Amino acid sequence: MRTLLSIVLALFVAPTFAQEKFSGSNVDTRIGMAFKVNDAAVGKLVPEGWDISPPTSGPNQGANLNITLVNMQTNHDADGKPTTPYRGVAVTIPVKRKGTDATVPMVAGGIFTANYAPGAYGVFLPGRVNIDRKTSIGLDGKTTVDETWEVRAEGGHSVDIHVQFVAGVPTNSKVDVRVYSAAKPDYFRIYRFEQASEVVRSVPSGIDRVSRVSVKAAGDKLGPLFNGSQIISVTSIPWYSRQVYLPAL
Repeated sequence: MRTLLSIVLALFVAPTFAQEKFSGSNVDTRIGMAFKVNDAAVGKLVPEGWDISPPTSGPNQGANLNITLVNMQTNHDADGKPTTPYRGVAVTIPVKRKGTDATVPMVAGGIFTANYAPGAYGVFLPGRVNIDRKTSIGLDGKTTVDETWEVRAEGGHSVDIHVQFVAGVPTNSKVDVRVYSAAKPDYFRIYRFEQASEVVRSVPSGIDRVSRVSVKAAGDKLGPLFNGSQIISVTSIPWYSRQVYLPAL
């Protein structure tokens, strides 16, 4: 009876794992920023069959564009072998497929070091990344983080970001999400990650421990997105550990 029960359970469980293929893992430090930008500019990046879907609540309420500053510390392939980390700025859009209610992130552009361009989503420009990060702890115990990013790609494409904030106590969370590509909208990767994060600025939530912040972008691919943009939120992610899976063919 016990053997039969094990076989029955295996039949139910096995298909779930069979639908996925492990691709690799990485550990990063990150900063996330959410923006309200011109809908028409964002709409040009969204493929047919999808709609922009800004959050209706929470710290990113009303944001229709996100950028993530990715500073990868370690990277391993599917066999567990270490590979060269990459760094850069990813642009994502909250979207939902027409006729559905589920909002998912869609990667639409960005600039990354040449070893991860155009990347799994086929949208990243190859570039050079300079990161200057300073953390200071005062005698009062207050921790201040000051981070500057200079990202450059050919053709006049660039992103310059400076943010300074007072760090608090991050919250640990586990996330399971599918992330889609604007260049090939039927393609997605499955992310299962743990992170320590804290919102240091949120207009909807009335949080603001950011003393300085500026975002400048140039080039025909990124520049128009940030003309007249409003920063809705800034999230510090000092620790991010991710496993990546692909749907089985």
